Amino acid sequence: MTDPARLHVSPEFPAMLDRIDALADQLESEAAVAEERGFLAEGIARALLDAGIVRAGMPANLGGHEFSPRQLIATIERLSRHDATAGWTMMAMQHVTGTTAAYLGDVAAADLFPGVAAGDQALLAGHGTRPGRAVPVDGGFLVSGSWQFASGMAHATHVHSAIQVEGTGELRVLAMPKSQVELVDNWDALGLRATHSIDYRCTDVHVPATHTYLATTTTPANGGAMYRVGLVNMAAIGHTGWALGAGRRLLDEMRALVAIKSGTHNAAVDTAHFHAEFAAAEAKLRSARAWAMDVWRDVEETLDAGEPLSVEQGTLIKLSLNHATRTAQEVGQVVHRWAGTTAIRRGPVDRFLRDIATGAQHITSNPVVLQNCGKWLSGAGSQARWEFLDLVP
Repeated sequence: MTDPARLHVSPEFPAMLDRIDALADQLESEAAVAEERGFLAEGIARALLDAGIVRAGMPANLGGHEFSPRQLIATIERLSRHDATAGWTMMAMQHVTGTTAAYLGDVAAADLFPGVAAGDQALLAGHGTRPGRAVPVDGGFLVSGSWQFASGMAHATHVHSAIQVEGTGELRVLAMPKSQVELVDNWDALGLRATHSIDYRCTDVHVPATHTYLATTTTPANGGAMYRVGLVNMAAIGHTGWALGAGRRLLDEMRALVAIKSGTHNAAVDTAHFHAEFAAAEAKLRSARAWAMDVWRDVEETLDAGEPLSVEQGTLIKLSLNHATRTAQEVGQVVHRWAGTTAIRRGPVDRFLRDIATGAQHITSNPVVLQNCGKWLSGAGSQARWEFLDLVP
């Protein structure tokens, strides 16, 4: 039995990476069509789900693999290296499905996750910012609202949404059937085009109180110590892995271009200038990965000891994510500069450049979060604490 007070490190991790690698050719062959369609083909989505990508983020006592934070980072990194859109889709679903399973109690768990190990479970997509309105009624809430960026909604059975309780201002998160919301098919972005990150809305839908939880909770109803980092820091795990994987793929693509172009007439990749820039990009990405893993190693030790995270640890989680994201962008700029016309033609380089440009706009890596990290680290906000992505007195 898993000790819920300790950090769970899954023995399934090496096999998971092998299963992801086995899908590499299929992911690549279907990427262009998925972009045109706007979401992953059902076959590859099902293959990824069957591989256990979402299950990796779910509590062990419900049948999940419950990977540790660093295992989750490496899992999303590996998938995103093969396909950034598939990585983002599964990262988003893994996050909101896993946290829903962790933070909802027995009634909701029995309803939504009766047989995780056998694949009998809800799959969630949705958004946790810009909360909807929740009017208290007997047994629950009447929920109305409009939410954005529901990555993976094409493959979901249920939605995850933030709500604010009328009268108290309390922020909660709900799980409700996808059939109870209106989908707004408006996803048309530069990159991450196959993530189906559409908007959705509803009006006066009854949601049982049992299917909501306090958005700020760090006390899981299911699973072990990992879920004590809270909802926002759980999101940082997947986004960190995604940025590192997408950045790594671009350097891999650049290396493949060097093998093709080197020795040709006026090849830019044969210049000392390129060699220096490529080395610098490689060093930056490896450093960003090493630091992110060091931050999470420290967090894992704290969780395993049963201790609460410090404000500094929460700050470094957010800062290392921001750094990984911006580093992936910088790597992309180097590749774009030296890849020549390959960077402007349809193919992996073009696709990953667009995906990174879009993914870097996510709220978890925005400039205000970086400013808040600097405020605390510099001592200007030394008495503050984190509430979601805000530094508050």
